[in-house]
Amino acid sequence: MTEFDESFKKVIMLEGGYKLHKVKGDRGGMTYAGIARKRWPKWSGWGKIDAKEYDAELTGMVRAFYKKEFWDRIRGDDMGAPEVAYHIFAFAVNAGLKTAVRMTQRIIGALPDGILGNKSFRRLNEMIQDEKDERIFVVTFSLFKIFRYKNICLNDDRRDQDELISNQKFLCGWINRVQKGLE
Repeated sequence: MTEFDESFKKVIMLEGGYKLHKVKGDRGGMTYAGIARKRWPKWSGWGKIDAKEYDAELTGMVRAFYKKEFWDRIRGDDMGAPEVAYHIFAFAVNAGLKTAVRMTQRIIGALPDGILGNKSFRRLNEMIQDEKDERIFVVTFSLFKIFRYKNICLNDDRRDQDELISNQKFLCGWINRVQKGLE
């Protein structure tokens, strides 16, 4: 099994599996297997979902989407550290590719432009020489994710009279996601 297959298997579980979700107050709106319709309105899988065709072809479409839009764009197959590749990939799916790459660049001391170019990629691979370096990166990256989630909640004051509709209701879930990624 490839590193992508292993990482994808873990990420799809973090995303709730192959399920259609619509949660009040979620800025992503309708989401299937972690793919937000507002963010990815042209994804070809929406036609199958609208037709209620939840089949092996749709599952393959999700897998292909994740590989093309996230794994390949972080150059996961070329990364020398599988756990680092997994964590960057998982966060790119959750928070967006540019956000995950900027966070990576901040940790490695590169210009945080959101593009994992040759310089950033080389610097990342040079920084991670062994399992200890890999673990330090993963823990640091995880802490950065928690700080980001906290800041999203602190800066989000959308409220309904009777119910909190801000991102604050997602904070525990986001922190649980970070913890599961560390297991």
